[in-house]
Amino acid sequence: MALKKVKGNFERMFDKNLTDLVRGIRNNKENEAKYISQCMEDIKQELRQDNLSVKSNAIAKLTYLQMLGYDISWAGFNIIEVMSSNKFTLKRIGYLAASQSFHCDSELLMLTTNMIRKELNSQNQYESGLALTSLSCYISADLARDLSNDILTLLNSTKPYIRKKAVLMMYKVFLKYPDALRPAFPRLKEKLEDPDPGVQSAAVNVVCELARKNPKNYLSLAPVFFKLMTTSTNNWMLIKIIKLFGALTPLEPRLGKKLIEPLTNLIHSTSAMSLLYECINTVIAVLISISSGMPNHAASIQLCVQKLRILIEDSDQNLKYLGLLAMSKILKTHPKSVQAHKDLILQCMEDKDESIRLRALDLLYGMVSKKNLMEIVKKLMVHMDRAEGTMYRDELLSKIILICSQNNYQFITNFEWYVTVLVELAQMEFGSKQGHVIAAQLMDVSIRVQAIRSFAVAEMAQLLEVYSSSTQLSIMQDVLYAAAWLCGEFASELKNVEQTLMAMLQYKALPQHIESVFIHNILKLFARLLERYETECKYDEIIKYCDLIDAKLSESIKSAELEVQERSSTTLIIVKIVRDAISERKQETNGKIMDDDSFDEKKGDAPLAAELLSLFAGELNPVAPRAQKKVPVPDGLDLDAWIHEPLEESESDSDNIYDDHLFVKPDKTEYKSEKHVEPTEEELQKSREARKLEQMNNPHYLKGAAKKRDYENVESIPISELDIPIKLVTSSHKRSDKYLTSDKKKKKKKKAKKEESSSDEAEPTVGSTLMVNKNMELPEGATLSDTESVHDNLDDPHRALDIDLETVTMAHVDQKKPKKKKEKKKVSEKHHASHEVVNLLDTGGKKTKKTKKEKKGKLKKPGYEEAVGISTPSKEFQ
Repeated sequence: MALKKVKGNFERMFDKNLTDLVRGIRNNKENEAKYISQCMEDIKQELRQDNLSVKSNAIAKLTYLQMLGYDISWAGFNIIEVMSSNKFTLKRIGYLAASQSFHCDSELLMLTTNMIRKELNSQNQYESGLALTSLSCYISADLARDLSNDILTLLNSTKPYIRKKAVLMMYKVFLKYPDALRPAFPRLKEKLEDPDPGVQSAAVNVVCELARKNPKNYLSLAPVFFKLMTTSTNNWMLIKIIKLFGALTPLEPRLGKKLIEPLTNLIHSTSAMSLLYECINTVIAVLISISSGMPNHAASIQLCVQKLRILIEDSDQNLKYLGLLAMSKILKTHPKSVQAHKDLILQCMEDKDESIRLRALDLLYGMVSKKNLMEIVKKLMVHMDRAEGTMYRDELLSKIILICSQNNYQFITNFEWYVTVLVELAQMEFGSKQGHVIAAQLMDVSIRVQAIRSFAVAEMAQLLEVYSSSTQLSIMQDVLYAAAWLCGEFASELKNVEQTLMAMLQYKALPQHIESVFIHNILKLFARLLERYETECKYDEIIKYCDLIDAKLSESIKSAELEVQERSSTTLIIVKIVRDAISERKQETNGKIMDDDSFDEKKGDAPLAAELLSLFAGELNPVAPRAQKKVPVPDGLDLDAWIHEPLEESESDSDNIYDDHLFVKPDKTEYKSEKHVEPTEEELQKSREARKLEQMNNPHYLKGAAKKRDYENVESIPISELDIPIKLVTSSHKRSDKYLTSDKKKKKKKKAKKEESSSDEAEPTVGSTLMVNKNMELPEGATLSDTESVHDNLDDPHRALDIDLETVTMAHVDQKKPKKKKEKKKVSEKHHASHEVVNLLDTGGKKTKKTKKEKKGKLKKPGYEEAVGISTPSKEFQ
């Protein structure tokens, strides 16, 4: 036996420890995988030995390799074996490996239950602490159920080290085994008044985490937390307590009035920015919960805003972000207090950090009013011109539209200005993905605000003309969708239908959905022209436009998109019918002007325009979002069934001649029967002479006979003056700026004419008298509610902690009493509990002993509210 022990010690001298493994990996960077595989074989050999010291050394090396990403699940039994060692140094290595490699679904955890229970009951506090620390990493539902009583017993340990770890471990137990919360809650409440500050802090952390799901259970602990908040100097514990009070205040508004003073004192006195931030958050929550209001709540808000301004002006980016985040919470309830710091928020838009700029953008959304809307949007558009990054500019553009369109365009006083802004955004020189948003806004405003339609249609017609005349695409393509749709739908508002129709006929390669809209609205504009030309008997003009439409749509009908093909073919057939009818009528009338009633009554002819316009008749109303989802599916209709069954492919059709070129583009010359022949010298000479003759007869071709003029001096170059009647406009000025200047002039007039009546103060703006149509079309029986049902997140680890702990006290009520008396007792207990919280806060968290008369109800204490339906004898005598 002694010889075997000596032999084992001698072999250990040549074993590689963890230091050797790390040094070897660093020295073998080129062949790291090969070296580690060799080490793995050595480790497996060490694990086969009986010596626990050798096994622990191997487990230590495996732990390091697990950190590098290697799987060590195959060594689970060996890890448990090292965990069961009697030596603390070896045991510690086993528990470390277990905390890293085991998880809650590991199958080997059932072998560790009794071993961990033994460690928890150990007399050595470090062994118990080691087991608690490791268990928290891989505790499962079975381990939580089996070991909950043992961990709960450790809460009464005489050693603070164990109590602190046991309190923290109970939170992990609650997550896996929620039924342990009821019996453990009274002991957890006692730990809040533990003499050791570490145990106190751990208990506060656990209660705060538990209160995230159901804070109502912990309302009775408010006196204890209030006492800790006013006496403790631990900033981290104060942060947790203040967070908890922020969750409890909405449940008990009277609690907020008690918290304002100590929170304000902390805001004034603390130098810790994290504590200051939590105090401000809780003050905001308190003021929101106090529905009746407080006389000095404005001063508290101003104090919070001033402190947040210090955070925002700080050079630390993290503090600046937190300051903006807290400012957005104040903005929801006290917008005027935040609007006073508009310049500071706009200054944050120039920050280098994109997250801070986006947070400032969110603040601007809530700071908008009717007075400052135009100014804020102008600054955002100037900032967009200088901003870098496509994603950030897209976010800016969408935020501008959100700011203007919020609450059914509540803050817009001039819709001409808004349409101009949308057009300027559409012409921004960057590829934005927000073109569909601008198009939707242009259509929405034009449909819902009838008085602005003529201006909007004129702007859209101008956009189409710019698009057709410019060589470069300087307009977002999705905006062309809205431009074509509005010009066709409200063609009666157009001043020059011919010019707009010609612009639409010159469209270039467009996406399918935009091209199909162009084709459809070309027909609408043609119908408007037909109505006018038909009454004036301008048949030649009608035939000319028919030919133009025919020539353009003959190209679109060859499109690969089915929608474009269908609309093109339909429009071509209608135009052909009109052309034939107009040609016949031209021959019959011989160019005479006729009224609508003077058409050939014998044949019953009617104006073609009236029949064509009847296809597009009808009033257009806005449709509610998601209205299609609310339409009930008729009985017997299967939306997934085929309308026409797909044709079965025959074997002859499936055999393709060009199967070899399925994924490779074939060469065109491969299928030509004739070979390419080089032209002879005589043919080349003939082609040259023909080309020269064509150039001589072409007046637009620059002839080579003209001599070049050589100027010796630059001053001798002739300069010709150009008389340009159009004023050049610089890019810095935009059309929407004129509305800002006119608005300022009107404000000056209002100041100069204060004594006059309000009707004579200034001219009303276009948007001031406009009405926004808010009626939405919905299917029968549907309501305007776009919110969908929000289900609980099944992945939330705190979902199982939503337990009502008040049922624990109800279980101890005497079951022999009648049910009516039980209900009365429940009501009285609830009323008494809510008043007891406030009374305890008044007494500094100390419970006062009641006399016998008070318990019987013969005396009434101040602040006590009686239960419903119960009267005291003192009231009866009075």
